[in-house]
Amino acid sequence: MSTPDAPAAGRAAPSSSNRVPGWALALVAVVAVLGLASSTLLWEKLGGIQEALARQTQDAGSQAIEARALARQASDLAQETAAKLAVQETRVNEVALQRSQLEELMQSLSRSRDENLVVDIEANVRLAQQQAQLTGSLQPLVAAIKGAQMRIERAAQPRLAPVQRALAIDLERISSASVTDTAGLLARLDELLREVDDLPLKNAVAQAAATQRLAASARPAAPATPDAATDTPAWHVPLQRAWQAVQEELRSLVRIQRIDQPEAILISPDQAFFLRENMKLMLLNARLGILARQLDSARADMARASTALNKYFDPTSRRTQAAATALQQFQSHLKAAEAPRLDETLSALATAAAGR
Repeated sequence: MSTPDAPAAGRAAPSSSNRVPGWALALVAVVAVLGLASSTLLWEKLGGIQEALARQTQDAGSQAIEARALARQASDLAQETAAKLAVQETRVNEVALQRSQLEELMQSLSRSRDENLVVDIEANVRLAQQQAQLTGSLQPLVAAIKGAQMRIERAAQPRLAPVQRALAIDLERISSASVTDTAGLLARLDELLREVDDLPLKNAVAQAAATQRLAASARPAAPATPDAATDTPAWHVPLQRAWQAVQEELRSLVRIQRIDQPEAILISPDQAFFLRENMKLMLLNARLGILARQLDSARADMARASTALNKYFDPTSRRTQAAATALQQFQSHLKAAEAPRLDETLSALATAAAGR
């Protein structure tokens, strides 16, 4: 009667044909077991792989640390090597410099006998030339040239033949050179110094008139003709002479002269004193230049003295003319007193030294 039991009564009971076979269940169980086993194996294999990866990662980290340490060591080694290389390059440069210096020293020490001979002869010739300029004597030059000729003859080298020819030319020039008498030149210069005070100036009227009278008296009188001597009375001759004397005196009162340098006429007595003293100083400086073998300075002082003599002193006076002549002679003697230069020898020596 109850309703709940109605559906149960109406539900049909399963039939034997709808049941799952047992082998299927067994197959499912086997498949499940195999899947579980394979999962277990895969899980174990995955764990091994993870362990291997962990070990490899650890090994890679240690290798990276070692690589960084090696890189640091390599960098330090590279820096040390660069420093050593710089030191080695410096030493190589020092060795190269020492080698070049040593080669130069060896070349200078290994010069041949001929080259040493050329250098020695040149030094001796230059020293002799300086001695000749200082002493005014040609003997040092002659001795140096003869000694050089003897040494070249003993060497017997054909390439020194031009030097020997140049020595012969210079020796001939020295032998033909005139030797100046320095003592006599100084004596004449002292005499000229003493005569400076007696030289007449251009504005010395009295001395100029006396000079003109002496020149007129020195001229020979014109001879009188026989007719004039017979026609002229005896008392007329002294009267004529007296008239000539009066005329000369009157002419001496007025002097007409061309003046190219007015300052020479306007010199006062005080200025004349200092002018003579300046002339003496010029001549004394020339004397000192001759003693010191400074011939250029002595010639310059002589030239200044000659200019002052021609400018301020009376050119018609015999003393002035004699002084001007003496100054010209002094200048010519000083020019001849210069020691001859050995240009041929020095040029030949330079050529021989350059050809080594």
